[in-house]
Amino acid sequence: MLGAVLALLLAGAGPASAHAALQSTDPAQNAVLPVAPQTVTLTFSEAVSLSSDSVRVLDPAGRAVDSGSPAHADGKDNTARVGLGSGLANGTYTVAWRAVSEDSHPIGGAFTFSIGAPSATTVSTTALQSAEADGLVAALYGTARTVAYAAFALLAGAAGFVLLCWPAGASRRPVQRLLMTGWVALLVSTVAVLMLRGPYERGSGIGKAFDLSLVRTTLDERIGTALAARLLLLAASGVFLSLLVGQLGLPQGAGAKAAANGGAGTAGSGRPGPGAAGADGDPEEAELRELERRAAERPQREARLGLGVAGLVLAVALSATWAGADHASVGIQVWLALPLGMLHLVAMALWLGGLAAMLVGLREGIGAEVADRFSKIAFGAVLVLAGTGVYQSWRGLGSWGALTGTDYGRLLLVKTGCVIAMLGVAWMSRTWLARLRATPEEAAEVVPEPVAVAASGPDATSDTVSGTASDAASAAASDSGADSEDPVRRAQLARQRAARANADRDRGLTPTRAGLRRSVLVEAAVAVAVLVVTTLLTNSPPGRVAGEVAAAAANGAATTSGGTSGGTTGGAPAPQTVPGRTVELKLPYDTKGRTPNAKGTATVTLNPAGTGSNEVHLKLDGADGSPVEVPEVELAFTLPDRDLGPLTVPLTTEGTGRWTGTAQLPLAGNWVVSVVIRSSDIDQTTEIKQLKIG
Repeated sequence: MLGAVLALLLAGAGPASAHAALQSTDPAQNAVLPVAPQTVTLTFSEAVSLSSDSVRVLDPAGRAVDSGSPAHADGKDNTARVGLGSGLANGTYTVAWRAVSEDSHPIGGAFTFSIGAPSATTVSTTALQSAEADGLVAALYGTARTVAYAAFALLAGAAGFVLLCWPAGASRRPVQRLLMTGWVALLVSTVAVLMLRGPYERGSGIGKAFDLSLVRTTLDERIGTALAARLLLLAASGVFLSLLVGQLGLPQGAGAKAAANGGAGTAGSGRPGPGAAGADGDPEEAELRELERRAAERPQREARLGLGVAGLVLAVALSATWAGADHASVGIQVWLALPLGMLHLVAMALWLGGLAAMLVGLREGIGAEVADRFSKIAFGAVLVLAGTGVYQSWRGLGSWGALTGTDYGRLLLVKTGCVIAMLGVAWMSRTWLARLRATPEEAAEVVPEPVAVAASGPDATSDTVSGTASDAASAAASDSGADSEDPVRRAQLARQRAARANADRDRGLTPTRAGLRRSVLVEAAVAVAVLVVTTLLTNSPPGRVAGEVAAAAANGAATTSGGTSGGTTGGAPAPQTVPGRTVELKLPYDTKGRTPNAKGTATVTLNPAGTGSNEVHLKLDGADGSPVEVPEVELAFTLPDRDLGPLTVPLTTEGTGRWTGTAQLPLAGNWVVSVVIRSSDIDQTTEIKQLKIG
């Protein structure tokens, strides 16, 4: 089963960069062509999946002029090409594109080119598509992914806790409910992700979640294959849970109990049984009882071994449905990143899911031996998480600067802080555990007394629950003397029995156990924050990719590909300036850094400040008015009313603190000018200002 899942998910994995980036376009952005091109071609940094509306070309009036469905150019899966109709008039054309990168993340954007000369253009809001999904869909999709992570951790971690630490817990109803909660939550969240994926990719509303055509399209993608495999694995997991509870949750037979009580003492208590004294005096009898005990325990040992192997296979296979459709499946060293990614997820589940099972176990009165066993397993899981996490961080970041200069790096710092906080709380939990081990009367497991059930009838007694033999006798006497026909009396006896059962259950919650339980509860709460940040990390482009995109943008600013059909090379020609039409915007900035370039004024000038091509100059002056140099600066224009942009302006350096470029503004309206200034590796700010065009 594991081999089939890996073959389905990982067959297409290859060396590429997680999160595709648009590298070049033909025609180039802002290019002015003497004649109309026949096609529009986009080239990405990695393979992308296309839909029927992935590339749309709109004329100045907002009418679609593309013909046919987009396809890969010359069979290259990192390209998208769409044909154009004949007889295109002069003017500015807008290309809106949207695709799904190889690591299953949707990307999108827009750019413009002109035929003959730039012109004003009117593009409808619904025609343009950006990479942003609908707000409600994005929130539900992110929530479903977070719930899926948490449910996997709960399901795999609780099952591992039962198999490795507390086999008797399989018979406890709270543990069974915990396992079923994890299974149901993973099933529901997987179905939700499958249905929301289509509208999330295409930026449509929540109503499209029930569009079966979108679901079929999702199933054809890598993430759809992963979700379908996860649903099949959940069916197998349901059978596994039934066997787990059925094999380990049933009480031992009479032979096993007799052997345990006679030779090894009361199960789980560590106290000698009634035959222990006799066994000490007769070596042959002691050896016989030991053989009987081993024979009685052999079926459960074999069941635990078989269930453990099956559970491990299912956990690894389920983890592959995440690793095979996310960052680990693309990028450098895929052959190593995939198994380490799966190992990271399994270790996370053992630790975090085991914490939830530990909370239930403390409520049910587990002994210090069980808690100590889980503590050792959790320590090993943390070591695995640390090793695989360091590798994943190096692979995703690519440079130290990306740790603070990208969203991925900053989220990684937040996750690291949360994990450190968890380790601090875990250290407190180990302190409480040491106190529990130091007190023998508190360290023993609290085993609930059996429930005595009498046959119902006119003169029969009701169920009897008691923590001691005297309580059981008194309860039975009270029940036998009660009038079974009196409903008030029966209700009173039921309340008494429930109170005695609760008292038995709570009897093991000593102050030390309560302190350990509170500490584990805090640890589990921090774990929820870790899962949320993990979901955000999987939706963020890695820092290594952000660096590649910046490098591609720099190369594109220096040299852009020429348009087809006799198009000019080097992008659009310099716009014609108009005297008296220059607009100047001053944007004071402060990155909160300590370097001389951290505070000053950014000045943006445009000419002719109208629709079409505009000559742009950007100046950065420090607090003393002198030009300052910064490691990174970015200028972009956005038209919120038309959902257009941000349109980044390729800048060319003209000296210290001086840049120039060309901004193609296709529509009239209230534009937002944004200037991103980074004065050091960790200090950055974004300043914005309104600009009216037309």
